[in-house]
Amino acid sequence: MQFRQQALAKLQSPEELDLPVRFARPQGWLVLSVTVAVMAAASVWAVTGSVASTVSAPAVLTHGEGSYILQSPAAGQVLAVLAKEGERLPAGSPVLKVRTAEGDAVVRTVAAGRITALAATIGQIISTGANVAAVEKVAGADDPLYATVYVPAENAASVASGAAVDLTVQTVPAQEFGVLRGHVKSVDRAAQSAQAIAAFLGDSQLGEQFTKDGRPVAVLVRLDRSSATKSGYAWSSADGPPYALTSMTMATGSIRLADQRPVDWLLP
Repeated sequence: MQFRQQALAKLQSPEELDLPVRFARPQGWLVLSVTVAVMAAASVWAVTGSVASTVSAPAVLTHGEGSYILQSPAAGQVLAVLAKEGERLPAGSPVLKVRTAEGDAVVRTVAAGRITALAATIGQIISTGANVAAVEKVAGADDPLYATVYVPAENAASVASGAAVDLTVQTVPAQEFGVLRGHVKSVDRAAQSAQAIAAFLGDSQLGEQFTKDGRPVAVLVRLDRSSATKSGYAWSSADGPPYALTSMTMATGSIRLADQRPVDWLLP
């Protein structure tokens, strides 16, 4: 009898229009509110927030003026080597004595610097224009070191002057002494060829190495100085390595790029 009464009531009001409608349970409203709040916060962060990123690239510690390759102005036989690797010489200093068809000639430095490599030996026959030495342009022992970082060309536009740089130096164990600190001094907006890199560093092999994946852009980094370390430069550790740094040391530079808003990633 009870079931029959329920059936008749159903027929009289088939759509149950007299009953209140429940759109969602309280738990559903809570989930919806949280979702809307998260989406709103994400939208605000996408417009007003910023994301930091870095680019890593090979680097070389050098003096700011770079190096040059000394070439012989005449063909002949090397009679004497008048300079030593590592020696610092003023401009016009004798490096080689060469016997030519016209008489003895002396190959001299073009600019003041330090001999980083000698490619000629006594008795060797050399031709006109032959590379006989690499000379780093440095006038005094106190000239500071810089780092030249060869950044991929597609990242160069995001590198800003003054950006922070961390350098992992090849000859310094990073686990023990940390990384070398520096800041971007200048960015050369023109892509570097292998020949240009070789001319600046005085090493053709480095020119080929740094351009094997395309022409990079040279970023000059000023190293942060510190009187509290043996090297004279600032490190992520308190003391840094217990020895001085030398030029032409290889490193890897990590440059902080300009911050970007997340919404920029979505815009064309």
